[in-house]
Amino acid sequence: MASWLAQVRRNNAHNVSTFRRAPLAEISGSLGDLGTLLPLMIALAVQGSIELGSTLVFTGVFNILTGLTFGIPLPVQPMKAIASAAISGREDPSMGVVTAAGQWVGAAVLVMSVTGLLRWAVAVVPIPVVKGIQLGAGLSLILGAGSSLLQPLHWVHPALDNRLWAVFAFLVLIGTQHLPRFPYALLFFVLAILFSLIQVLASDHSLPWFHVWHPHFSLPTWISAHDAPALWMAIGQLPLTTLNSIIAVSALAADLLPDLPTPSVTSVGMSVALMNLTGTWFGAMPVCHGAGGLAAQYRFGARSGASIIFLGLIKLVLGLVFGETLVDLLRQYPKSLLGIMVLAAGLELAKVGHTLNQGAQDLWQESADREGSSVITRKHRNLSDAERLERWTVMLMTTAGIMAFRNDAAGFLAGMLCHWAYRASSWFTTWKLRRSGRLAELNPLLR
Repeated sequence: MASWLAQVRRNNAHNVSTFRRAPLAEISGSLGDLGTLLPLMIALAVQGSIELGSTLVFTGVFNILTGLTFGIPLPVQPMKAIASAAISGREDPSMGVVTAAGQWVGAAVLVMSVTGLLRWAVAVVPIPVVKGIQLGAGLSLILGAGSSLLQPLHWVHPALDNRLWAVFAFLVLIGTQHLPRFPYALLFFVLAILFSLIQVLASDHSLPWFHVWHPHFSLPTWISAHDAPALWMAIGQLPLTTLNSIIAVSALAADLLPDLPTPSVTSVGMSVALMNLTGTWFGAMPVCHGAGGLAAQYRFGARSGASIIFLGLIKLVLGLVFGETLVDLLRQYPKSLLGIMVLAAGLELAKVGHTLNQGAQDLWQESADREGSSVITRKHRNLSDAERLERWTVMLMTTAGIMAFRNDAAGFLAGMLCHWAYRASSWFTTWKLRRSGRLAELNPLLR
């Protein structure tokens, strides 16, 4: 406990110093994950699957606690598979079912965290498969931005949400690639809220008004009379949560922020479990952490937990003061600007694949500087061409499975099968050479 408290104090010293050094970058980075949060949260709130006020209050509290505990811009995102099933109508979209699905996932992740199954999964799942999941998630975000947000837009109509605004936002995005302190997300968020206000005033919708949040208990529907829709939703969500929201996000944190302590998969898993076993009792949206959100917040300037603490405070105040009255305003948020932010987040997440064969975690090994020395250094392992090709193939096979079936579990299975096929080939070759007494001829890849 003492060591944990000491680490939390160090994390928050980093939070404070980073925010003082670059406040605009931290605030801008805190808004980077809106492209994932807003569309799903608004859609679920409009159809009555969640309570917007409870969602803002509880996710705000979760943001604050996450920033204080981990000291990195770890996002609080909607559970996409559950949200998708509820919005599409594939399952019962009632609030009781949606919140129960989040609790099923939370309970399963809690068991996996406490029993050590998550640590075992990290040891078993090879880095090329993890990179493939990250690459697939990034490409899925890009495709989603194009198909659901940008493609349906017209070129000039309506005046405040069209393709011309999307082109403008994209040009500013690529024009500021080498300006890491440029508060892109902050500026375009302010512009988007201004456009939303104008559209609300020009329509029959109402502006947000003072509405104090009153918590209401929401009884989850774990199992109905004839079916268990919440359980089926949870089964579809669990692989995505385990792979992308726990294992991949821990690996991504190590890649993007190597100078900061990387949260363990157990601590991330416990965080996901506790979030979904608390707020859902009051109608809050099922949430998790996600690699895409971390990449987005990093892309737009976040480098510490201060960014999401700031976001959490804003969400908490909005939820307590305005609550459900924000629905009309958020519904008018321009898809043109939101789509470009999602695209940028997808690109940032997909880019981590470039470290697969140069800089990945499993390629570093500790060794003494010289024989008999007590000084331990980290050295990068050199790969043969065959090893590079194998790792690249496993990563692409994982990504291909995700893209082909729109399912992280399918991609994970494809990548693992490809990995074990290579291992089986290696073992078979080794066995043959041992039998023939020619083990010295073994290729370094197969040793």
